[in-house]
Amino acid sequence: MGVRINFINPFGTPVYNDLIAETLLPYARPDTELVVTNTRNCPENIDYYYNKHIVEMIVFEDVMRAEKDGFDAVIVGCCYDPGVRVARELVDIPVIGPLEATMMMAPYYGHDYVLVTDHHKAVPYLRDLVRLYGGTQCRDVTCINWWVTDMIRDTEGVARDALAKSRKAMEDKGAEAVILGCTIIAASMEKWLIDTKAPRDLTILNTNTFSLKMAESLADLKKQGLYNISRSGYYQKPQQRNGAEFAGVRARYGRPSTF
Repeated sequence: MGVRINFINPFGTPVYNDLIAETLLPYARPDTELVVTNTRNCPENIDYYYNKHIVEMIVFEDVMRAEKDGFDAVIVGCCYDPGVRVARELVDIPVIGPLEATMMMAPYYGHDYVLVTDHHKAVPYLRDLVRLYGGTQCRDVTCINWWVTDMIRDTEGVARDALAKSRKAMEDKGAEAVILGCTIIAASMEKWLIDTKAPRDLTILNTNTFSLKMAESLADLKKQGLYNISRSGYYQKPQQRNGAEFAGVRARYGRPSTF
């Protein structure tokens, strides 16, 4: 049973799309259609929280469009998991956050882990997400001090720095695994590993790959009628209470013109 998955890069530029596609498509099932897109008419990075909140308004619309276009699941391709929980309020298809998905699967790879992200602004935000997601086995959150707009210009440098930081963090904290808490770091590392055929001698978890596998699994369940997201509380749709109000709020404050 094939599934269609939309990987949305939540950056207002297509410059990261090829890197994601190149490093993620090899791990998709033969019957999976993976389409990599990006948000538009919004900031080109979410390094700062102000940008992130603007981007999330576009993410909501893009997720709703993906459902309308027949996708079976959506991945919001950033480890801030931007807009993921709100988007689940809006659609009936699974919406995947790469960090959440990887943290859920991490215990299958090691008892504990460290989280390696991009820069100092991301560290406290991801620490908050780790607590929210119940990451009791996370030993630390650290960074390689790269910004996403610089990463795309030197993916090999990003990979080498991420590998060095991963080794040191594991040694310092005695952790058994590493989660690469940035989708562009993860893609850069994967590209370097593929190009160099370097040994995969550390347990380093690629957040893109894990989000894809979570999306495929939940999309399968959705197609079989077994993804029944609860609408009784947290994910209750705004339309359930007042559809006209939702339409008015969206028309006034949202970005419905995107489709």
